Amino acid sequence: MVLLPFSLISLRLIWIPLNAVLNLFGISVTFWLLPIVWMAGAGVLFIRFAQTLLLTPALGARALTIEESSVAQPVWQEVAAAAGVNPDKFVLRVIDADELNAFACGGHLVVTTSFSLQYLEPRELAGVFAHELSHHLGLHTVSLTLIHWFSLPIIALARVGFAVKNVARAATDTFVAHSSALTALGRVVSAVLTAVSWIFLIVLYASDAVGNLVGHRSEFDADQRSVRLGYGRELASALNTVIAHGGGQRSIGWRQRLNASHPPARTRVARIEATLRHPSGI
Repeated sequence: MVLLPFSLISLRLIWIPLNAVLNLFGISVTFWLLPIVWMAGAGVLFIRFAQTLLLTPALGARALTIEESSVAQPVWQEVAAAAGVNPDKFVLRVIDADELNAFACGGHLVVTTSFSLQYLEPRELAGVFAHELSHHLGLHTVSLTLIHWFSLPIIALARVGFAVKNVARAATDTFVAHSSALTALGRVVSAVLTAVSWIFLIVLYASDAVGNLVGHRSEFDADQRSVRLGYGRELASALNTVIAHGGGQRSIGWRQRLNASHPPARTRVARIEATLRHPSGI
């Protein structure tokens, strides 16, 4: 994983001031304890209870209301039965949003929007659930969760770098403006901090771009698995509903394509329909 060495470097740089503070209290901690604890934290994220407790608020999601459960739970249980999995292994959550959307997260969460529960037909919702369950069955969410987890130290370090740069620049302008030598030194420190921060941010942007390209493949894979589960037409219908509401448009330009986490909805519908016409190919 490209992020892992940069995540370790970030943790090392974070550990330096942390260790200095601990030493003031007579506490000595080896650096490798920090990445070990960080790795253990990644493992905790795949525990169902931890995901429900931590990721739900982090995503801005909530539990379903009684009315929403009456719509979603029967459909979810049907889809899970078709896939031969225990529906209680996964947790349904909802985000209040005026858009048709859903996604799988961690190893146990299936999140949809309140708009989707309100406007999708039950069969279309079944197609969406089949797609998100297919992400879990294909272990697509594992890599995504790890990428986000290992990105956190890099993001934290980049933000600290930019903050310290701003402080250094302000201090230079305020306290040493009378000294050309100290002013030059302050500018150099600010420039170095900016460069280091941008290096880590570029790594994140590159990782996101590669992740999005891989994510396109996982979307097509989940679509194909949904067809094998018997929900291809339902998923295509749901995607057509997304298109009718102005979503899932084709990205314009290479920058937008790199930043797009999903392939165009029309492309997905065309592939699903092609597979339905030639089922021997799945």
